[in-house]
Amino acid sequence: MNREDFPILNSDIVYLDSGATTLKPKCVIDSVVDYYSNYSANAHRGDYDISLKVDMAYEGVRDKVKDFINAISSEEIVFTSGTTESLNMVIFGYMAKYLNKGDEVLITKSEHASNVLPWMILKEKIGIEVKFIDLDSEYFLTIENVKKAITTKTKVISIAHITNVIGDVRDINSIGTLCKENNILFVVDAAQSIGHCKIDVVKSNIDFLAFSGHKMLGPTGIGVLYGKKDLLDEMDVLKFGGGMNAFFESTWEYELKEAPWKFEAGTQNIAGVIGLGSAIDYLNNVGIENIHKHEIELKEYAISKLEKVPNINLYNKNTNSGIIVFNIDKVFSQDTAVFLNRFNICVRSGNHCAKILKDEIGITNTCRASLYLYNTKEDIDKLVDALVRQDEVYDNII
Repeated sequence: MNREDFPILNSDIVYLDSGATTLKPKCVIDSVVDYYSNYSANAHRGDYDISLKVDMAYEGVRDKVKDFINAISSEEIVFTSGTTESLNMVIFGYMAKYLNKGDEVLITKSEHASNVLPWMILKEKIGIEVKFIDLDSEYFLTIENVKKAITTKTKVISIAHITNVIGDVRDINSIGTLCKENNILFVVDAAQSIGHCKIDVVKSNIDFLAFSGHKMLGPTGIGVLYGKKDLLDEMDVLKFGGGMNAFFESTWEYELKEAPWKFEAGTQNIAGVIGLGSAIDYLNNVGIENIHKHEIELKEYAISKLEKVPNINLYNKNTNSGIIVFNIDKVFSQDTAVFLNRFNICVRSGNHCAKILKDEIGITNTCRASLYLYNTKEDIDKLVDALVRQDEVYDNII
């Protein structure tokens, strides 16, 4: 699907690691090169033509993001370095003053480190309670278990839309409604879902949404924090400097700009923002629904093939996403990944930044093949053919 748009695929690489980062289509690469080649000025700093062109391009992407997630206003869109920074801004810029000792935050054991560690730090600093919502027998998050976990002390639910290991797709519409009914703030990590399925922040009653450009065909080093405007207005700034203040005086008086600009101190990743805009255009042209359909067809094909390979343990056969987690029996996951690399097959191995998921699945490290629009059945066949030769693992990596 659209493989010709991705220059890196002109080689014989079999790329099955889109959960870590997606490949970049030529239009995204070209837009970044065009900025650096033809109008590489700063944003919001100059009174000359190419600087004004940068301003229009930069702020134009804010509008594209707003439309892409159906936000009410472009002033609810903050550019960050990625999902990690976005979540840290929410937790330390807003939750640190919103929450009190004893208040409960609900997460799950399948969350990424970026949605666990900051909450742990806040628990240590102010004494909040961070509790885990139970997962079901397939490690899915059900709405029933969310309901069971909520108490009168629950103030925040912070979860991934799609988890980066199990790949279960959470029902954020139902969870968002539940949060609204119980006056709970809803924080969503959309890193693994933003380029794979439609997100509507209004329909899902999302208070804060975080995602990264590089997981949706865009450049690395650029991300987005969406926040409801009233929440962003109340949120504390964590970085101070040029571009985010209205004025400051030697009398120690100062005034910050309004959101979102008060959160964008210093020179931003302008090329990244422009590339993100091109990625959104590309995704809109292909169609998120078409991408999701393609991924699921590939996933079903892959599972049907992998189930026939001896000694393959599959941990998430029934998820509605393009993530496949597996191991060769009695083979360390990194050894498997190194073996597959001999066939130019790229997969992720390890704990995938979800280090407490081991409490649920009973294993620390796995291999992850994550599919996207540019993958084919031929890619799957090459993976299966290599895994069939598993007896050669140690001959190849030693």
